[in-house]
Amino acid sequence: MEAIILAGGFGTRLQKVVNDLPKSMALVNDKPFLEYLLNFLTGQGIQKVILSVGYKREMIQEHFKGSYKQLTISYAIEEEPLGTGGGILNALGQVEGESAFAMNGDSMFRIDLQAMQHLHQKIGADLTIALRYLDDTSRFGTVYLDTEKRVTGFFEKNLKSDPGYINGGVYLINKNFLVSSSFGKKFSIEKDCFEKCYKESGIYGYPAKGYFLDIGIPEDYMTAQDEFKRFDD
Repeated sequence: MEAIILAGGFGTRLQKVVNDLPKSMALVNDKPFLEYLLNFLTGQGIQKVILSVGYKREMIQEHFKGSYKQLTISYAIEEEPLGTGGGILNALGQVEGESAFAMNGDSMFRIDLQAMQHLHQKIGADLTIALRYLDDTSRFGTVYLDTEKRVTGFFEKNLKSDPGYINGGVYLINKNFLVSSSFGKKFSIEKDCFEKCYKESGIYGYPAKGYFLDIGIPEDYMTAQDEFKRFDD
């Protein structure tokens, strides 16, 4: 099992509390956020991680080098920002298998990755999105599914605090699905792939109830300082 982590973000909204660090290296209880994410992956059967890096990538490379615990680590370098889709596509060149997990380096969604992989293979999906149910989806937007768990639509985030499923930022992607695409070098996986291709492609959702936190805003970053103590291995 292989995983791609998008770890090159600047973290504009976090700059007032996290200075001069890639967002994925923001310290949570004196440990980089990315370490918590890698610790989670080691317990999920992941053996290889490709870190998609850009902004201040040297800090990440110097910290983790070529391995972390039992994980093999390699780096897919973005010389210029490629967007979430471009970053994943660039990293897929280092994926050895037919599919790989991909996830954001600034959020934690502790789900059963092997169960997600089982569903993905069972239904023959091109791409599976891990979904988290929230009572208030206003900050994230909503994902709709049919009874077979196939994605049927996306609803933009707005001021209404409606309940529903949100994109949890963890994906299982068939390599050929993106490699053979015509998205170009720079694109958004959410806007240019998910929202434009769900009608004709096999894009499915995997609803899960695991712990979820996105540290993209200062308030949630501060929340992580307390809540992540339970994940401190």
